[in-house]
Amino acid sequence: MYNLAFIIIGLVCAILFAVILSEIRSRKMIKIYQTSMLLPYFLSWVIIGYFVYAFLSPDKGLLNSIITMFGGSEVNWYNEPKFWPVILIVLGVWKSVGYSSIIYFASIMGINPTFYEAAMVDGATKWQQIRHVTLPQLVPLITILSILSVGNIFKADFGLFYQVTRNSGVLYEVTSVLDTYVYNGLANTGDIGMAAAAGLYQSVVGCVLLIVANAIVRKLDESSALF
Repeated sequence: MYNLAFIIIGLVCAILFAVILSEIRSRKMIKIYQTSMLLPYFLSWVIIGYFVYAFLSPDKGLLNSIITMFGGSEVNWYNEPKFWPVILIVLGVWKSVGYSSIIYFASIMGINPTFYEAAMVDGATKWQQIRHVTLPQLVPLITILSILSVGNIFKADFGLFYQVTRNSGVLYEVTSVLDTYVYNGLANTGDIGMAAAAGLYQSVVGCVLLIVANAIVRKLDESSALF
């Protein structure tokens, strides 16, 4: 479910940012925005985990300071599972959206300008140009990247679910994914067989899902299929 949220929300945000970048005429500003958006992608989850802790620390966290400033009571974020699905999804999308948006931005830059000129001649507004020219041209790339994402849907970003949550046992009900479960089980029991079986399960199921997703796409539009 987390990966499904990452795929859908990340796709929408990446395309949105790519379209916005394509409408900026200053090349200098484009480079500044691209660098700013790409920076989180290269940050380690360990570093991000400390940043998050600086915001969510129960006693000295910035967020709790703001809450108490307005008369509220402090929240022990690392003991409240209900907040973490949103926090993890926001962090996961924030870290990856810059890299994805640059891929879509490069594809938008490769669209033939005559398509937009023809749309302008027909009186199309900017939104209509995006809807009827930009988005249809991005469909093959969106499809291929989505198929690849489906193949990894049973794999999790270990750093996100382990480092950012500080491996808090109270949060396991919303943060225990297959990767962290295997790690904790391996650290506690040393059962290498269980870890190997889980890894094989992820690979086999991922491969099956990728083949199925590609077959569905091939039936709908053969030119957009991965193979």
